[in-house]
Amino acid sequence: MVLETFVGITGMVLGVFGALFIVYGATIAIAELLAREMRIRKLSYRDIRWVFTTRILIGLEFFVAADVIKTILEPTFQDLIILGSVVTIRTVVSYFLGKEVSELPEARKT
Repeated sequence: MVLETFVGITGMVLGVFGALFIVYGATIAIAELLAREMRIRKLSYRDIRWVFTTRILIGLEFFVAADVIKTILEPTFQDLIILGSVVTIRTVVSYFLGKEVSELPEARKT
């Protein structure tokens, strides 16, 4: 019972943190986009995309971890199929976002 509660809370916290990290990245990207449009800062759209994309990638990793943890206790076959599908979709999205980030100039990756 205690383990189930701990696993449930841990999964929820990881999921919430993933969502918050994506919202955080979106907030930064919106602020930078507005600063660019108002000519306050000289940023390229590519730089703004990089900021948002990297935050999405990290958020997706937290979502995958949350899904795995939630399925740890007494998984049913249906739970495993759903988990596999969700992890596959998120992994594919992460792969292509990661590929996009890797194609950015080296100076922006640090």
